[in-house]
Amino acid sequence: MPELKILGLFLITAIAEIVGCYLPYLWLREGKPAWLLVPAALSLAAFAWLLSLHPTAAGRVYAAYGGVYIFVAILWLWGVDGIRPTGWDIVGSLVALTGMAIIMFAPRQMG
Repeated sequence: MPELKILGLFLITAIAEIVGCYLPYLWLREGKPAWLLVPAALSLAAFAWLLSLHPTAAGRVYAAYGGVYIFVAILWLWGVDGIRPTGWDIVGSLVALTGMAIIMFAPRQMG
């Protein structure tokens, strides 16, 4: 079950990062109020903290996280932006998730 825990942590981390970037986007591009920068900063702080919870090397976590981020961003495209992903979007996100799984769950020698 550690794989599900790692994946869940990555999913929450991706949501925190996307929210932290989306709120300033709303302020800058959509004319929304500047107070949105406060929850954006908190969300980005949570994002950094969540990445630190993984028990493996930071570089490996960052590399693998990118695959989950791509997948969640495509879901965001659909759910928040209201744009249905193309088949290529889906294939690309599945390739990225495959890369994440290889990086995080490959057998490793200790030492």
